[in-house]
Amino acid sequence: MLRSATDHDLELIRTLRNQRANREVSINAHEITADEHAAWWAKTSVDPARRVLIYERDGMPAGVVTFFDLTQRSGAWGFFLDADRLTESGETLPAWIEVMKEATGYAFDELGLDELTGEVLEHNTAVRQMNRRFRFTEGEPQTRYADGREVTVLPIKLTKDNRRKPKGNS
Repeated sequence: MLRSATDHDLELIRTLRNQRANREVSINAHEITADEHAAWWAKTSVDPARRVLIYERDGMPAGVVTFFDLTQRSGAWGFFLDADRLTESGETLPAWIEVMKEATGYAFDELGLDELTGEVLEHNTAVRQMNRRFRFTEGEPQTRYADGREVTVLPIKLTKDNRRKPKGNS
């Protein structure tokens, strides 16, 4: 289940984002400070072109989904899971599939987007494989410098017409 994030979720979001597994697959891999996170939330929470959602699994927060650069027909997204807890419970793969289904459904069915974009690090082969499973296509690699390191980033895109249809829909 996805729900809108609130001010009460601020520390949860930062804690999950700062998990080592999530930082290792993020363009900006440094630990986010409380002040940095509060400044981000102050801008994000009032920005009509952004949505921050909490992914819940079995009644517990299990991840964060962000949508940004939202226009009438397109937007970008990203997400991260509670890697530590889900790995410990053996629920990472089912949660990952579920959050992707729910997030792409939200993008196309709730937000009414025609196109959803994002980015993935080239070395993140597991996410790239899952993205292909969900019919995202990759663009040309781009080299960037973030947190004192060079990273290769691949843009990704999924269109409403090419998405995997939810079960029960034709």
